[in-house]
Amino acid sequence: MNALKTIFDENSRNELIRRIETLTENHTAEWGKMSIHQMLNHNTYWNGWILGTGHPTYRHAFLGKIFGKIALKKMIRDDTPFDRNIPTSAQFKFSQVQGNVETEKTKWISQLKEYRDYSNPEFIHDFFGRMTREEIGIMVYKHTDHHLRQFNA
Repeated sequence: MNALKTIFDENSRNELIRRIETLTENHTAEWGKMSIHQMLNHNTYWNGWILGTGHPTYRHAFLGKIFGKIALKKMIRDDTPFDRNIPTSAQFKFSQVQGNVETEKTKWISQLKEYRDYSNPEFIHDFFGRMTREEIGIMVYKHTDHHLRQFNA
């Protein structure tokens, strides 16, 4: 079995960065309701949460405490991309549909580069709970890939 792609692998990270660089304000979603700007905001906020540089307010969901680890294992067990239209927590939804695409792309790329030196031992996912470094690496790669596929990048 081949190793799964992870944000901690430089080649995988660079592949995602190249895909982000292709995004323009003219990109539209293949599925879902997000505009390009909402997707970029979602990802910069989400990565700030994972990296520990953002300070969202959230709790570990009750259902996540029961089913989170099972769901996580299913989502990251192989290289199957995330399903379309998977739900997201309210804190990661943005209503502003327009903004500066280039600024958000630059911020997102900068965040992805920060994973070279990732250390956030306090991170607890709101549904999956505590995650290993390996789980985080695969999850971040797949989450990023999911949204880039959403916008055909």
